[in-house]
Amino acid sequence: MHVEWKLFADLAEHADDRTVAVEVASGGTVGEALEELLSDRPALADRVRTDGGLAGDVSVLKNGADLGDDLDDELESGDELALLPPVSGG
Repeated sequence: MHVEWKLFADLAEHADDRTVAVEVASGGTVGEALEELLSDRPALADRVRTDGGLAGDVSVLKNGADLGDDLDDELESGDELALLPPVSGG
């Protein structure tokens, strides 16, 4: 199954692109799609991973909903995935 990640701010810079397509098996999870993304983009992996998990300042979204640490959500065709760094404003 073809899944596309949207990357924002410095995460897009680390990946050298704002969108990255990955392939996961039918019935794959968000975590598997994330591993595919990070295995293809080592600079992004260095920014997103910490001590084997996700950096605390990175959010993983599926269809606009923040998944927190639960990356076991099963993917369906048409799902939208995104990685967001912390956002601040004023």
